[in-house]
Amino acid sequence: MSEHTAHGVHVASLRLLVGVMIALMIGTWLTVSVTHYDFGFLNIWIGLAIATTKAILVGLYFMHLRWDKPFNAFVFISAFAFLALFIGIALIDTQHYQDVLIPGWPVE
Repeated sequence: MSEHTAHGVHVASLRLLVGVMIALMIGTWLTVSVTHYDFGFLNIWIGLAIATTKAILVGLYFMHLRWDKPFNAFVFISAFAFLALFIGIALIDTQHYQDVLIPGWPVE
């Protein structure tokens, strides 16, 4: 089966799209599964890594960025990587001053 039509427009194969869908379902299962375990300070990083991976899969395959100009895919992936980094750093920082903002929190 050809990946391109007569007009040069990309058409993703059903097998590829189903494979990506299965990968996203596994990612969703993994997201739910890791909530049952306490990884300490790594909890947020694991969650962000799974979410970022799923967002990249959606962008590359369902939004067809994989077949677009490479620079567009690079910008898309970089945006999610920096978003994960900035959110992660902000959440790590909140552990240092949270008890000052909410008196008596956390109750130990």
